[in-house]
Amino acid sequence: MASTDTKTDRSAELADVEAGLDALETTETGRTPVRRIVVDKVLPPIVAITVVLAVWQALISFKVVDDPSKLPSPADVGREFQAAWLQGTLLDFIWTSVSRGLLGFLLALAIGTPLGVLVARVKFVRAAIGPILSGLQSLPSVAWVPAAVIWLGLNNSMMYAVILLGAVPSVANGLVSGIDQVPPLFLRAGRTMGATGLRGAWHIVLPAALPGYLAGLKQGWAFSWRSLMAAEIIASSPDLGIGLGALLENGRNASSMPMVFQAIILILFVGVAIDLLIFSPLERWVLRNRGLLVKS
Repeated sequence: MASTDTKTDRSAELADVEAGLDALETTETGRTPVRRIVVDKVLPPIVAITVVLAVWQALISFKVVDDPSKLPSPADVGREFQAAWLQGTLLDFIWTSVSRGLLGFLLALAIGTPLGVLVARVKFVRAAIGPILSGLQSLPSVAWVPAAVIWLGLNNSMMYAVILLGAVPSVANGLVSGIDQVPPLFLRAGRTMGATGLRGAWHIVLPAALPGYLAGLKQGWAFSWRSLMAAEIIASSPDLGIGLGALLENGRNASSMPMVFQAIILILFVGVAIDLLIFSPLERWVLRNRGLLVKS
């Protein structure tokens, strides 16, 4: 009888453990309430922006900075935005830079991805150009602008060349880092199932290296955007149109601090928008597929 009772107790304990594990794995699939979305996602940035504007206005109102040529008021910057909107140039400024930045980033993606796989999987290539990629990644993108202007002239090709030189090393190194962290067991299992060469790279290596690759993509976009801004500031020409970098330089040349602040705010806005609309959803998708992000 004692043996039977012990077995019963153990079975009950195992059942409790299994129930606890099932509860941990259970997720609610219902829609998130609108109130929670507002509190968690919408309210924090609104509060942050309000605090920044309040501090900014306080510096003007309390004469901490009383020189409008050094720090314009939020109202002055707002009027600059209003004027650009009424003239129909505000969206043109944004689109000129965003279209260049995205196209240049896609080109960097097309070049950096196979280059990263090659560096990570071929020892000779890694020894030959791996240190060069690391060196190029640490080189400021602005250093390439004078050379690109001399080589290609003041045109869009020069802009894309600067973007590629800034972004390709980041994309490639991010993928190399991701591949280096792939467990060897995955590669052996892939070879056992016949996934070798390009098939193994596509079905085994790249999916397993996706978190590191995504980190490289985010860094590559940051380098693309900064490289483009540097190129637009230094190499301005009527044939290139007026992007955000050129707008920033025009504000400096005109000694117009409202225009300078307008350009800075727009550059920041585009960077934040690209991250929220593209990279954050991708990151959540990758983490959720690996069980690292659970909806509650």
